[in-house]
Amino acid sequence: MLTRADIGVIGGSGFYSLLDDAEEVEVSTPYGPPSDTVTVGRIGSRAVAFIPRHGRDHRFPPHRIPYRANLWALRSLGVRQVLAPSAVGSLRAELGPGAIVVPDQLVDRTSGRVQTYYDMGGAVHVSFSDPYCPTGRAVAVEAARSGEWETLDGGTLVVIEGPRFSTRAESQWFQRNGWAIVGMTGFPEAVLARELALCYTSLSLVTDHDAGVEAGQGVTHDEVLEFFARNVTRMRTLVADAVQSLPHERTCSCGAALDGIKLPFELP
Repeated sequence: MLTRADIGVIGGSGFYSLLDDAEEVEVSTPYGPPSDTVTVGRIGSRAVAFIPRHGRDHRFPPHRIPYRANLWALRSLGVRQVLAPSAVGSLRAELGPGAIVVPDQLVDRTSGRVQTYYDMGGAVHVSFSDPYCPTGRAVAVEAARSGEWETLDGGTLVVIEGPRFSTRAESQWFQRNGWAIVGMTGFPEAVLARELALCYTSLSLVTDHDAGVEAGQGVTHDEVLEFFARNVTRMRTLVADAVQSLPHERTCSCGAALDGIKLPFELP
């Protein structure tokens, strides 16, 4: 039975069929249970652990996802590189549904989400100037372009609290700031990965234009889910290609994020 993995995928429940020789693994964490049972299996020669971000029955809204438990569970299984596919809205008229964005920057517009493991026992300050793994980003961009996706290499993801969508005025403000896409789940996922010295790469599928980009009634929940469902098979292929192209040995700076820092507890 496979119970260890070096690559983690956090995504929708449509990604279960991504893995071969899959086994469910129960993982307990100091932060409660993860969103659902972790599934460990193989993609080619790579051992991969998968967590459905919202739970397999989509019971967790974006602001209630147990982000700390999810990342801790992956690290405790040996994961050191994480791929995070998600649905996002576009803030640019020329960037339409069906495009893949591999963001290089992030803006946090959430409120009330616990965004650190180090809230007791002394301050731990990690560098977050570049939120995403440069190696993972390069791999994801290459995989998307090889799969003939329209691909944006770079751009800023602004993460809103949800579960509501943006007002038209908020969306237009995001556009004026030059941000590219808007989503609800990319934070605190990215910073928690950095606090565990994990590589973290976002693969963002544009499902719609945000409210301030086009006239009309704005995006709806059903429209987003329907578009993502229509593209989930293609997204699985993209993630599988990226998984198999990730390096076996990390040479990026992500693994050194905690070097020289005295931690208040031991990491798994």
